Amino acid sequence: MSLKAGIVGLPNVGKSTLFNAVSNSAKAQASNYRFCTIEPNVGLVDVPDARLNKLEELVQPNRTVPTQIEIVDIAGLVRGASKGEGLGNKFLANIREVDAIIQVIRCFEDENILRDEGAINPIGDKEIIDTELQLKDLESVEKKISRIEKMARQDPKYKAEQEVLLRCKAHLEQGKNMRELGLAKDELSAVADLFLLTIKPVLYVANVDEPSMHTGNKFSDTLKAAVTNENATVIIMNNSIEAQISEMEDPQDKAMFMEEYKMTEPALNRLIQSTYKLLNLSTYFTAGVQEVRAWTIQDGWKAPQAASVIHTDFEKGFIKAEVIAYEDFVSLGSEAACRDAGKLRIEGKEYIVKDGDIMHFRFNV
Repeated sequence: MSLKAGIVGLPNVGKSTLFNAVSNSAKAQASNYRFCTIEPNVGLVDVPDARLNKLEELVQPNRTVPTQIEIVDIAGLVRGASKGEGLGNKFLANIREVDAIIQVIRCFEDENILRDEGAINPIGDKEIIDTELQLKDLESVEKKISRIEKMARQDPKYKAEQEVLLRCKAHLEQGKNMRELGLAKDELSAVADLFLLTIKPVLYVANVDEPSMHTGNKFSDTLKAAVTNENATVIIMNNSIEAQISEMEDPQDKAMFMEEYKMTEPALNRLIQSTYKLLNLSTYFTAGVQEVRAWTIQDGWKAPQAASVIHTDFEKGFIKAEVIAYEDFVSLGSEAACRDAGKLRIEGKEYIVKDGDIMHFRFNV
């Protein structure tokens, strides 16, 4: 799976601090995440999953391998990016390449941290980013309308496509994001080649001050209210504290630090898990003495597709899948016990894999 999420935001909102927290959290062997730098601003991050830890405890394998997602630190945006201001072109090109957006919004006051836009205004910050992305999408939609205008007069296929594009144009001109338009599955083909920016799912990080890290504040409350119609998740966190936690190599030091701040886990865990769900990803497991491993698939994948993430030959030669529900495995304690209790099922090519399934595939070489 090559799906990835990009961290975006205006200058001085805590975007780079968040990315550093993600990357630093992987440096210590005892940390929750591994991190592999692909480019200076791209990282592979382990997805925290308590189910994997439980399977490790029961099976006692030689090694345990979590699943991962790719996080990209995208160049900061400024007003006018859609027209090439600042690093506008780089910013927009990088967003085009990700599958989901983590938008960091400044929800704290600090006179020592510069802010070009004046007083703290989470909604204003969000609207700057939205507007720049909408303008770029509008440009893409208008260009395609011009390209197919003549063909639409002669071919019903292009006529239908043109009608979808005109709806998109009107929607964007109203200052609305494409993900709010709710295009039907068959209508999405009209814009699929445009790689629209505002159609991507978004998760918001409200970067708050230390006293507000558990409760939020007036700024994060305003942000939550503003994104209600988007059905978007808002993660409240203090990026600076998360970065400090991620730099600690000693698990005891980390536990003491979190206890001091009344934290049961890093907020980073919630962010990574929420991002995973934002990408419409699910996890299945393989569990044996040699290895307990989490595998990433798209929601709704059938068994042969799920097998392909282990090896493409598994999909080509797929015969059957042995499946145990996670809850059954945990309650009974082993694969053998599940087999004896009749909790191991044999599923065929049409089986839709459920999040948490423990699987073993039969296939022809």
